[in-house]
Amino acid sequence: MTQTKFQDIVYTIIMVIVMVYAMVCYNIGIGMGEFNNNVFLMALGELPIMGVIAFLLEFFLVEKITKSITFKLVNPKETKPIFIIVILSSLIVCFMCPLMSLFATLLFNFNGIENLIATWLVIFVRNFPMALCFQIFYAGPFVRLIFRTIFKKQLKS
Repeated sequence: MTQTKFQDIVYTIIMVIVMVYAMVCYNIGIGMGEFNNNVFLMALGELPIMGVIAFLLEFFLVEKITKSITFKLVNPKETKPIFIIVILSSLIVCFMCPLMSLFATLLFNFNGIENLIATWLVIFVRNFPMALCFQIFYAGPFVRLIFRTIFKKQLKS
């Protein structure tokens, strides 16, 4: 867990880059009907705009909501850290996935206001299982490892 606002910003930036890049690759691959090496380059083009949106949503809105819900569900002094991490990660995906799917719909898949809700729901439902599994099993552990490596000295004290 982060201990300072600076650490929180760094952690959020790293997580946003990892999650957004993976999800953009996933969606481009689905959109193309195949997953090839071009997907990785194409995703770099969408990463800046989707990354900024994700950072702003996560840092200023979703983080506060998910922490509030998590610490109403569990007592941090009585709960193993892994359970807190899984609850936080899951809740973040529960809030971020529909929001980011909405932005992706508006920016990249908008085909008329009459289809907005249907298009958004298709993208959200398609993305949610991938986002949840990727966050819990891959991105979360990877980003925590990077974070612990960067802030090794500060986290010990």
